[in-house]
Amino acid sequence: MRTQVVVWATVVLNAALFVLNLVVAIVSGSTAVLSQAVYALTDLVGSLLLMWGVVASQRPPDYDHPFGFGKERFFWSFSASLVTFTIAGLLVLTDGIQQLATPHRLTNVDAALLVLGATIALSAVGIWVTLREVRRARQAITVFLESAQIGLKTIFYQDVVSVFGSVVAFAGVAVVHETGNDAADGLVACVIGILMILTGLVLAAESRELLIGKAISPDQARAVLAVVERDGQVRKVRSFQSMMLGPDDVLIALRINFQDGLDTDQLEQAIDRVSAAVRAAFPRVRHLVIEPES
Repeated sequence: MRTQVVVWATVVLNAALFVLNLVVAIVSGSTAVLSQAVYALTDLVGSLLLMWGVVASQRPPDYDHPFGFGKERFFWSFSASLVTFTIAGLLVLTDGIQQLATPHRLTNVDAALLVLGATIALSAVGIWVTLREVRRARQAITVFLESAQIGLKTIFYQDVVSVFGSVVAFAGVAVVHETGNDAADGLVACVIGILMILTGLVLAAESRELLIGKAISPDQARAVLAVVERDGQVRKVRSFQSMMLGPDDVLIALRINFQDGLDTDQLEQAIDRVSAAVRAAFPRVRHLVIEPES
């Protein structure tokens, strides 16, 4: 998938959302709108971190990093999750609690409602951009959400949370408009803050699994084994180990029991044949180590 397209679209949208929400938050004094401004700003920072991860991951392997820098994307996705969701969520939650404790009067409520509606629309555009790239890659949404594309998933969840948070904020400001109860503005900010923190923790946990060496899924492993065992000179795969080195970079180590009686040349040919078959069927397998037994 074209990660850069999604990230740059997110940068542009979040820059626009930050300016809109900040101006209206200052004019109206709405904590809910301010929470969306903070969220848009941290989204912007998180998107830039994700873009840096994409750039850094494309460096060629060197002596100290023989398998390349693919995990840069996992690290910067982890950082973006913490910045975008956890830190921003704490800030929003703090502001919400202050508004609950000592409510201040909201002004220009109509402008607040208008900008929150615009935030919902622009966040929906962000979701559409991500889903368009998923369809372009001919992936089902369930496959995408289970994949190692943690950077794109972070952006997708950012937009989903933004839509949900904006709907909640819209409802809170509407309650203030109808009832004059300014504490409702603080309550919805607390709800948005808690949602952001929980989402950040979930994404950070997923990034952690990839950083410490998560294997490919059992279904993918079985598919690779099926290709290997299809070779006529393979008797049994004794050991299978894998690690995600990046969203599109997998390391697999195999210990294969080949047929008895193979000489060195035949064994080399069998290894080359199995390697070619695996790489052809699974282009993401960029590093393949085969230890033969015969």
